[in-house]
Amino acid sequence: MPKGLDIRGLAGPQFRYQFVPAYMRYRLVPMQEVFVRRMKKIGTLDPAPGAEKPSCARIMRAAFQAFTEKGYAGTSTLEIATRAKISKRDLYANFPNKRAILLACIASRAARMQLPPDLPPPRSRDMLVSILTRFGATVVREVCQPEVIAMFRLAISEAERSPEIAETLNASRSVNRNTLAELLAEAQAAGILRDGDPRQMMERFFALLWGDLMVGRLLGVMAPPRPAEIDRRAHEATEALLELHGKPTPDDP
Repeated sequence: MPKGLDIRGLAGPQFRYQFVPAYMRYRLVPMQEVFVRRMKKIGTLDPAPGAEKPSCARIMRAAFQAFTEKGYAGTSTLEIATRAKISKRDLYANFPNKRAILLACIASRAARMQLPPDLPPPRSRDMLVSILTRFGATVVREVCQPEVIAMFRLAISEAERSPEIAETLNASRSVNRNTLAELLAEAQAAGILRDGDPRQMMERFFALLWGDLMVGRLLGVMAPPRPAEIDRRAHEATEALLELHGKPTPDDP
């Protein structure tokens, strides 16, 4: 196997280097291309430890079905094991308790909506537009999935008896919202956005992105949006946020 060629440190921060075999010509990869590659990996992430094991996946499917039918408090580990067609001993070999199963069910979707943790900070308006548009579309697409909506409905219906469901969902939301606020703060530091509270900008972005869609999905009066509608929402939310908070560009009148 030919050795790779390390060319780090030979150009500016707007590029990232790609290792290639020594007999090939190297090339510089723009940061925006790095971003697109990483965002494309979001849908393949598996955030729940051990969830790739067939037994774990079977337990999670059975638990989710039982939770939505009987409620979290009304579902026992015996019920989950019976539905998954495994023994309670095998269930506890994979998950220490019922709450851990719930966490895995939520985590299996939550990480698919997260910004990549090693995403490079935005260095231009175009790069920020790409990040926000792709991220917004990913969030709407994933949250509007029937099983995710069912989890939110479960959290609402069990809010008093089993508040841990809502707390777990909210913790997952907080991770994403904090990451986006940090990204917007980095865009401010890069001179792309005006001064202001990045958390308020983050909240405004989500408000622009969702509109009335989330309430409609929870009530069952709106169908999941089609891909073109999702892309339109993400694009319009991004453009509206930049119109509100973006710094003028040299091309602006």
